[in-house]
Amino acid sequence: MEIEKTLVVAAKDIRKRTRALGREITRDYAKKELLVIGILNGAFIFAADLVREINLPLEIDFVRVSSYGTQTVSSGELKFSKGVELAVSGKDVLLVEDIVDTGLTIKRLRQYLAAFSPKSIKICALIDKKERRETEVSIDYIGFEVSQGFLVGYGLDCAEKYRNYPDIYHLRINTIE
Repeated sequence: MEIEKTLVVAAKDIRKRTRALGREITRDYAKKELLVIGILNGAFIFAADLVREINLPLEIDFVRVSSYGTQTVSSGELKFSKGVELAVSGKDVLLVEDIVDTGLTIKRLRQYLAAFSPKSIKICALIDKKERRETEVSIDYIGFEVSQGFLVGYGLDCAEKYRNYPDIYHLRINTIE
């Protein structure tokens, strides 16, 4: 098996965009009770960098869901292994995701969080990738739009590998016979 990777977004560009998103979120949530909810495992790096750029008092929690397992395509089935633990009712929730592609995970997470009666729910995604979109979703804060390819790095993985790369790459796995 041969692995080929092509740079899609450089670390310096991720840092610059994350700072800009932090400023925008700081402005939009001034004088509000903000609860940031990161989606594990993919969004943990982005969520950590993003909250450091938000100049407001806030709370942070995480949910852990999966739809990919060890595959490169979504199974379409969402599995929860960690739910929200902080109080959500009456708070402005910012759901932080690494990548939105089919839209199914975000749609289901929005429904899950709505059941806790938050004041509002907005979505922040590092990558908006519409090539495999199956359901319409509204993303309020977008880091980068990427048209296609399987992406790894900066939290994005393939079978739990490559999350530690500081840049984002398109990954191609060639099987050699």
